[in-house]
Amino acid sequence: MSNNGNRKRVAPPSGRPYKVRKPRKHQSEDEDSNDSSTSDQAQELQREPSPLPDEPTEKLPEELLKTFYKNPGILMIAGLVSWDLVAKRDNNPSKKTHPNLYTFHKFTDRKYRLIVSGCSAGHSILVSDEGEAYTFGRNTCGQLGFGDTTTRNVPEAVPTLKGFNIIQAAAGRNHSLFVTDTGTVYACGDNKSGQCGLGNTTPQILKPTRIRYTGAPVVKVGCGAEFSMILDCNGALHSFGLPEYGQLGHNTDGKYFLTSTKLSYHFETVPKHIAFFFEKSKDGHVTPIKDVVIVDFSCGNNHTVAIDSSKRAFSWGFGGFGRLGHAEQKDESVPRLIKYFDSHARGVRSVHCGATYSLAVNELGALFMFGQTKRTGEANMYPKPVQDLTGWNIRSVGTSNTSIVIAADDSLIAWGVSPTYGELGTGDINKSTARPKEVSRMDGLNITQVAMGYSHTLLLCDSSTEEVKLKLASMPTFDP
Repeated sequence: MSNNGNRKRVAPPSGRPYKVRKPRKHQSEDEDSNDSSTSDQAQELQREPSPLPDEPTEKLPEELLKTFYKNPGILMIAGLVSWDLVAKRDNNPSKKTHPNLYTFHKFTDRKYRLIVSGCSAGHSILVSDEGEAYTFGRNTCGQLGFGDTTTRNVPEAVPTLKGFNIIQAAAGRNHSLFVTDTGTVYACGDNKSGQCGLGNTTPQILKPTRIRYTGAPVVKVGCGAEFSMILDCNGALHSFGLPEYGQLGHNTDGKYFLTSTKLSYHFETVPKHIAFFFEKSKDGHVTPIKDVVIVDFSCGNNHTVAIDSSKRAFSWGFGGFGRLGHAEQKDESVPRLIKYFDSHARGVRSVHCGATYSLAVNELGALFMFGQTKRTGEANMYPKPVQDLTGWNIRSVGTSNTSIVIAADDSLIAWGVSPTYGELGTGDINKSTARPKEVSRMDGLNITQVAMGYSHTLLLCDSSTEEVKLKLASMPTFDP
C-alpha cells in the first residue's frame, strides 16, 4: 500500500475497494464530465481476488442461440463522427477530424448481425455474421478492447475476442461488455467505479477481461454511463459499478464521507443480485412483489427499466424529469413497479432508455414516453402515448442523449430538438425536429436494426431484395 503524504488510510467497513472523489461542482448528471484522468485520485486498497474457475465450454441451448442470430445487414451511419468531440463542451470546429454526417451513409463493406452503442457512448460495437466483435469510435479508457487508448475511425476486429461467438454486447460512457455463446461476459474500458465487474477498481481495463461472475449463464447485458447490468438465463438481474443514484437496485446510493468534505462511494466491483421488487400504493404503502422473472431491460445514464415475464415494468435509479414513470422525481434505489402499465396500458413488450427519458412499447404496439428528451419545457412525469406513432408497427428503437430514431413498417422515424449532430439523418437544413418525422430518403430500405450513441445513429438494412440493393447503390458512402 502506498502512503499519500505518509497518511495511512483505512478500508471502509465493507472491505471493498473505494475511490475518493473530490467534491465537484454540480453539473447535470447526464453531461460528460471530462474527469477520466486518475492522477488526483488516491490510490486505493486492492485485495488480490481469488482465481476464477475455468471458462465454461458448454454452449447455450441451440433454440436460445438462434434468437440472437438476426439476419445480417448493410451498415449505415449518421451524426457526429469526430469521436473525441462526443459530449465535450469544447466544440471547437478546428478539432473536427471529419464533418458531421447529416444524412445516412453506407459504412464498411462487411455485413453485421448486431449493432450496439449507448446513450452516453462515443463508441460502437458491431458483431459480424460469424459472431466476430468489431469496435470503433472513442477509446479514451480502452473501451474498444485493443490494449491501447487510440481512437479508431473504422471498425476493427477485437483481437482478444477472436474465435469467440459474440451474441450480445453493451456500451457505457467509456466501457464495453460482450457476451459469448456460453453465456460468459467480458468487459473492458473505464473501471474507476468497478463497472467492469472484475473485483477491483483498476482505472482502465484495456483488453476484454472475463468478469468475476460464476452464476447461471448470462443472456443479456446493459450499460449505464458508469454502471453495468447482466441478466442470467433464469431471469435474475445482477448489477455492478457506481451506486450514486440507487441505479444498482440494492437499496443504497453507496455514499459515505471520508472526511467532512470528502465524499466517496462503496462501489459494487462484482455482479450482485437484485433481490427485491416492490409496488407502492398512493398512500405510500409498500408491498414486496414475489417471483419476479426479468425477461428484458434497458439502461439510461443513471436509471434502468426492466420488464418481467408477466409483462410488468419496473424502474429504479435517478428520478429526475420523471424518467422512472412514477409521477414523482424521487430517486428509487430498489426496482419499483410502474403502476401506469399495470392498469392503463397493460402488458409491456419492450423498453428502451435514453439519457434522461424512457420509452416503452406495449402489447398493442403503442409507444409510451416518460421523462424528458430536451433540456427545457415540460417533462412527462408518467408514461404518455406518443400519438404520432399510433398505428405504426415498431420494429427497432434507438435512444440517444436527446434524440430518438425508430424503424417502423417500411420507414424510419426520427425526432430530437437542437442541439443535434446529424444523428436524425434528416439532412443539414432541418437538423432537428421536436415532433416525430419520417426520414423520407430512407423509405423502403428494409431497416432491421437501429442503435444510437450519444450523437450518432447506426442502422442495419436487409439487402436481400433487388429493390433494396438498387436503393442502397444510390446512397453515399462514408470512408474515413
